Amino acid sequence: MGKAAGNFPGAYEKLYFTLSAKAGRLGQSTTLYRFHINLSDIDQGVYKTLDLRLAMHPSESYAYLITRLIAFVLNEQEFLEFAPEGLGDPDAAGISAATPNGEIRLWIEIGNPSARKLHKAAKAAKKVLVYTYKDPEPLLKEIRANKVYHAESIGIFSLAPKFLEALAARLERTNTWNIVLHEKTLNISVGDDSETADLLEHPVQLAGNG
Repeated sequence: MGKAAGNFPGAYEKLYFTLSAKAGRLGQSTTLYRFHINLSDIDQGVYKTLDLRLAMHPSESYAYLITRLIAFVLNEQEFLEFAPEGLGDPDAAGISAATPNGEIRLWIEIGNPSARKLHKAAKAAKKVLVYTYKDPEPLLKEIRANKVYHAESIGIFSLAPKFLEALAARLERTNTWNIVLHEKTLNISVGDDSETADLLEHPVQLAGNG
């Protein structure tokens, strides 16, 4: 539902109004949020400014919206984009980076996707990540109970619900956020306020492998 707005501003507006029209026919509407992000990823040595537009689907929670924003920002790279139909296409990657020749460099899921979808993602993409705002234990348990391709290479990260709730309370239609990642700790400043939380990583450890 968006990508770095500075690259294709016209495409964003067209996509937003297309989604709004589709939702409008169902008596619902999407909400467009704009974000000016100043990123300092000290862990990776990445410093950049991003301008993003996210269309919030009527069934999307604020926790989901903010988690996918953070996932996008921390993995921003060439070809990275949100799923064109968002939650309207459950089989598509929530966020992905695919080259023009079809190579999927990165597949990102938000929340707790099914083991079946992660299996599909791991077979299709070079790298698979999950960013969840939920308890990751049910997800880890499902992965261990099913045959997921290259399961141990899937990166799973979680964000504390209270951290996301605090950011949601400061959400405006137009936002300027300063995001700092240092030693796996996120600090997000919004105006004079800031919120801090650990970006927790949850390794997938299969039976017999530790």
